[in-house]
Amino acid sequence: MLHFSRWKTLLIWLVAFAAIVIAAPNLLTEAQRSSLPDWLGHDRLTLGLDLQGGSHIVLKVERSDVVKDRLEELVANVRNALRGASIRYTGLTGNDQTVTVRITDPAQIKAAVDLLKPLTTAGGHSGSEVALQQGEEGQLSLQISDAGITADVASARSRSLDIVGRRIAGFGYENFLVRPDGADRIVLQVLGSVDAERLKNILNQPAKLSFHLIDESMSGQEALNGRWPATSQVLYSLDDPPIPYLVDRTAFVTVSNMVDIEPIVDPQTQETSIAYRLDAEGTQRLAQATEQNIGKHLAIVFDDQVMSSPVIDAAITGGEGRISANFSEDGVRDLAIMLRAGALPATLTSVEERSVSPRFGADSIFNGLIAGLVAVVLVAALMIALYRILGIIAVVSLFLNLILIVAVLSLVGATLTLPGIAGIVLIVGMAVDSNVLIYERIREEEKTTHFFAEAVGRGFSRAFSTIVDANVTIFIAAIILFFLGSESIRGFAVTLAVGILTTVFTAFTLTRSIVAVWLSARHPRHLPKSVLTHLFEHANIRFMGIRRYVFTASAVISLIAMAAFATVGLHLGIDFSGGSLIEVTAKQGNADIADLHSRLNDLNLDNVSVERTGGPSNARIRIASQGGGENAEQSAATLVRGELQEDYDFRRVDVVGPAISGELTMMATLGVLAALAAILIYIWIRFEWQFAVGAIVATLHDVIIMLGLFVLTGIEFNLTSIAAVLTIVGYSLNDTVVVYDRMRENLKRYKKMPLPILIDASINQTLSRTILTAATTLIALLALFLFGGEVIRSFTFAMLFGVALGTFSSIYIAAPVLIVFRLRPEAPDGEESNKTDAGVKSGTVV
Repeated sequence: MLHFSRWKTLLIWLVAFAAIVIAAPNLLTEAQRSSLPDWLGHDRLTLGLDLQGGSHIVLKVERSDVVKDRLEELVANVRNALRGASIRYTGLTGNDQTVTVRITDPAQIKAAVDLLKPLTTAGGHSGSEVALQQGEEGQLSLQISDAGITADVASARSRSLDIVGRRIAGFGYENFLVRPDGADRIVLQVLGSVDAERLKNILNQPAKLSFHLIDESMSGQEALNGRWPATSQVLYSLDDPPIPYLVDRTAFVTVSNMVDIEPIVDPQTQETSIAYRLDAEGTQRLAQATEQNIGKHLAIVFDDQVMSSPVIDAAITGGEGRISANFSEDGVRDLAIMLRAGALPATLTSVEERSVSPRFGADSIFNGLIAGLVAVVLVAALMIALYRILGIIAVVSLFLNLILIVAVLSLVGATLTLPGIAGIVLIVGMAVDSNVLIYERIREEEKTTHFFAEAVGRGFSRAFSTIVDANVTIFIAAIILFFLGSESIRGFAVTLAVGILTTVFTAFTLTRSIVAVWLSARHPRHLPKSVLTHLFEHANIRFMGIRRYVFTASAVISLIAMAAFATVGLHLGIDFSGGSLIEVTAKQGNADIADLHSRLNDLNLDNVSVERTGGPSNARIRIASQGGGENAEQSAATLVRGELQEDYDFRRVDVVGPAISGELTMMATLGVLAALAAILIYIWIRFEWQFAVGAIVATLHDVIIMLGLFVLTGIEFNLTSIAAVLTIVGYSLNDTVVVYDRMRENLKRYKKMPLPILIDASINQTLSRTILTAATTLIALLALFLFGGEVIRSFTFAMLFGVALGTFSSIYIAAPVLIVFRLRPEAPDGEESNKTDAGVKSGTVV
C-alpha cells in the first residue's frame, strides 16, 4: 500500500515549490531580477562561453624565460660578489642552468668558495636550489636544479595572475575570470564580445620597460663582430630592419617606478607616444643618471628591444617625460594598458584558445531550446498514449524534474553549456525510464494480487533497487566526465549527474505522492490500458535460441572494427591532434569555398581544408598541427584572421597546441578506463562475478563498435565524442543492469529452471521497459539531432547509434555470456523442462 503522511506530502510539495521559486529568476531580465526582494534570492544559471560568446585562453609561463632571468641574476650575483672581494677571475659565463667561473689566483680559491656558498641557498627565490662544485685549476660551477626552476616557474605564475587580471580590466572587460591551472598555467575566460587577437597580444608580452645607457665604447655592429664588455649586451631596435645597439645591462628606471602612464596621439601628425610620471625614487635615479651622462644616448628598452634612443641634452629632473612609440593608435593604448598593469615576470604563451562570437552563442541557445521543446512534447505524447492518466502523472513529474534540475544548477552556480543543454534534452528521454520501470512492475504485480493498491505499493518498492542500480552506472560516467578538463564537457557532466539524482528523487517522491492521491481519490482497480501497452504483454521471444549466430556476427563486426581502427584510424579532432578549427560567416552573400581555399593556400600553412557548414554563408576551416610548437599554432590562426577579417565574421575559433592536445589525449584515455573500471567494480559488488564478466564483454563490444562507427563514417573524434562513448557505456549498462536484476530475482525464485529459458523469460519480462526507454531516449536525441545545431550534431549522431547498440548488446551480448560462464550449470532434460513449461507462461514468470 502507498501511504504518505501529511507532513511528508507537504514537505515534497514544499521542495517542488521552492524549486519553482529558485528556477523562476532564469526567465526574468536583469532589471526584473534586481527588483526582487533580497530574501527571494537571485540565483540563476550562468551561461557558458559557447552560449553567450567570449574567449577561453590558456596561458603558459615560458620556462625558458625563467631560466634566462635566473641565470642572469646568478651571473650578476657572482660578478658582484667576486668584484666586491677583489677576487680575480675569468670566463664568467652562464649556459643552460649552469654558471661557470675560473679563479685565476689559486690562493683565492677557498675565499671564493666561501664567498659564493650563500648563493646556494634560496637567495630570495623560495624553493630555489643551487649546487656549488669545485673543479680543477680554480674552476667553479653553480648548477641551478630543475626543482629550483620549477619553483621559480610556479612563483612567476602566481605573480602573473594579478597582472593578467589588471591588463584585462584595463582593456575594458568586466565579465572575466582568471584562475591558476597547475604549476605553470593560467586559465582566462572573458565573456561577451571579445577581440581575441588583441587580447592575446597584450597578455603574451612581458612588457618590461626600463631605462639604460647606451655603451658607446663601440657600436652595436662592432660588438657583434668582436667581443663586448660583460657589463653590456647587444639589443636590437624595433625598426625594420632592426638596428643593433650595445646597451648597458644596468637599468636605473623600470616600469615599477612609473606611477602615471597615458597614451598620447597627436591629432595632426598621428604620432604616438607614452607620457609617464615617475615616483620619487625613479625621479632621483633618472635625474642622477642623465646629469652624469649629458651628451650620451639613453636607451629605452621594451622586452629586450630598444624602443627609443634619445640624446641626453640635459638632466631630466622633473620625473616626467614622453617616450616615442612607433605604434598604431590601438597599439599605443595597449602598450599603456600593459605598462599600467605592470611587467610580467616571464612571457605567457597561449597554448589553447576557444573563442565564440555572441551571435553564434545566441543561435546555439535558440537551437537548444527548440530541440528541448520538441523532445518534451514528443516524449510527453508517447507517455500519455501508453499509460493514460499515469502517463500524465509521468509528464507532470518530468516537468517538475526539469524545474528541479534548473533550480539545483542555479543554486550551485553551475555553468550551462551547449553540451549541458544536450544533457538536459537527454535527461528528458531518460527521465521517464524510472516511471516506465515502476509502471511495468505494477503491471506484473497486478497479476499476482487481488488488490490493485497493493500492486502499486509493491511496484514502487521492487522497482527501487533496480532504478538505483541502473542509474548509478550513468552517474559514475558523469563523474568521470567532469574531470576530463573541458568546460563544455564539464557542463554536460554536471547536468547529467544532477538530472540523474533529481530523476530518482522525483520518481520516488513526487510521482509516488501523486499516484497515492490518484489511488485515494479514484480507487482504480487496474492500470489504465491502451493499445500500445499490450504489444509486449504476451511476449515469449526465444532470444537465446539464436545467440550463437548473433554472437558470431557481433564478433566478426568487432574484428572488422578493430582492423579498421588499427589501419585507417580515427579522424582525430584538434582536441587530440592539435591545430585550429575556425568557423566563418560571409559578411555579404555566400561563402566562396574555392576562393577560401586559394587565399589560405597562399599563406603557406600545412594541411588546410575548407568545407561548408550550417548554411551557404558559413564555412569551416581546419588547420592541421603545424609542428612548430605552441606559437606555430597561434601564428597560423592569426594569419587566417588577418587574411579573412575584411570579408568574414569569425563565429568560432578553436586553437589547441601540442601540449594541451597531448594532455587531453591522456586524460580522455584515463577517463574512459577509470569509468569502465568504476562501473564494472560496482556491478561486481552488486551481482555475481559472471554478471560483471558479461558487463565487461558487452561494454567492450559497444566501445569497439562505436569506434568502428567513427572510423567508417569519418566523423571527427574529439572530446564530445569521448562524452558520447562514456554516456553510451553508462546507458548500455543501465539497460543491462535492469535485465540482470530480473535474472537475479528469477534465479532465486526458480532454482531449477534451465539458464537459457530463465534468461529469455527475464528479457521478455523487461522487454516493454527496454523498448519504451529506448524509444523515449531516441525521440529526445532525434529532436536534438534535427534541431540542436551543427556543433553537437556529430555527438548526437553517435548517441543515436549508441542507444540502439546498447539496447542490442544488453540482450544479445551481456546475457549469452552468462551461459558461457555457467552462471547456472545445465540440468538434465526431463523434469526441469516440464517444470519450465509449467512455470513460465507467455514469457511471464507466475
